[in-house]
Amino acid sequence: MNAFTFYNPTTLHFGQGQLEKLTAEVPKYGKNVLLVYGGGSIKQNDIYDNVIKLLADVDAVVFELSGVEPNPRLTTVHRGVALCRDKHIDFILAVGGGSVIDCAKAIAVGAKYEGDFWDIVTRKAAATDAIALGTVLTIAATGSEMNSGSVITNWETKEKLGWGSPFSFPKFSILDPAHTTSLPENQTVYGMVDIMSHVFEQYFHHGSNTPIQDGFSETILRTVIDTAPRLLKDLNNLDERATILYSGTMALNGILSMGIRGDWATHNLEHAVSAVHDIPHGGGLAIIFPNWMTYTLDANVTRFKQFAQHVFHIDAAGKTDRQVAEEGIAALRQFLTSIGAPSRLADYDIDDSTIELMADKAMIYGDFGNFKKLNREDVVNIYRMSL
Repeated sequence: MNAFTFYNPTTLHFGQGQLEKLTAEVPKYGKNVLLVYGGGSIKQNDIYDNVIKLLADVDAVVFELSGVEPNPRLTTVHRGVALCRDKHIDFILAVGGGSVIDCAKAIAVGAKYEGDFWDIVTRKAAATDAIALGTVLTIAATGSEMNSGSVITNWETKEKLGWGSPFSFPKFSILDPAHTTSLPENQTVYGMVDIMSHVFEQYFHHGSNTPIQDGFSETILRTVIDTAPRLLKDLNNLDERATILYSGTMALNGILSMGIRGDWATHNLEHAVSAVHDIPHGGGLAIIFPNWMTYTLDANVTRFKQFAQHVFHIDAAGKTDRQVAEEGIAALRQFLTSIGAPSRLADYDIDDSTIELMADKAMIYGDFGNFKKLNREDVVNIYRMSL
């Protein structure tokens, strides 16, 4: 286990009825509030009306930025930054899923930066401050509600890049499972894939003496695998929704990565795909992750064997370590298919004509990945496996 420092300042309000906490939280930061949300689904399930009422109860002056994209665009960040400066925004409230929260984080930091926010994403500048930010989560997926990370797409340059800073942690996040019951099946599936993928990125490491971290990761993975079929049979089940909601937060709030160095190559691979093709992030991860696993298996067969045994309960009797590991990867593929996740890039009408372009985007900072360092040839090979 490596030495580490853990820091997470986000207050989490979890459970039914927690939206009321807005009246205690928002006044701490000022009167002028920028409400950030997506395509308008929150107006169809009463969340918007309830948020507006609670903000009115504390005499907040509300300005709105709607239309945040599933892969949030730099142009939308720019619009939000301009609003913050023009309206002297004191506080940003993101109501939605990870994309809305990621966009709101970018706006919060960008409003305090004199240059183009893309400078921060591309590591030409560092964040130095941010407008205070809170979230009301409506989709279990990214974990953005309790971390400092964000992913923004520059559609003009076809780049989708992650960034983060100590200033982009939400001050608080409200997680009510009832806010996720209106999610359709496909978005529910994508969210569960995203949750599992965040765990994978941290689980596949070369560290030693990490039984607690591994145990946490394996528990979250088993929980999602066990819960998924029940939830998909009853999308309104609040207990199952709560379990997945909590899994998403715990998968990426920093706890799993204490003392280890995660990989994160597959997210980089997927970001390049959706930067070019604008596909759902969870869908891309469902396609690429099993192929990354097959491609990197020899980097640490023992770790893949542990995954197979502890997560999918693969019987190792009479089998080589490699055979057990391969059965674990096959079990993951079968599970993803069983919940309706895509398995090939062709499911999104992506063929080999853009592989080189996607590889260009993935290689923007050179070789990447901590479990197995991937070069351009590796990237191309994994994309071809994923077709």
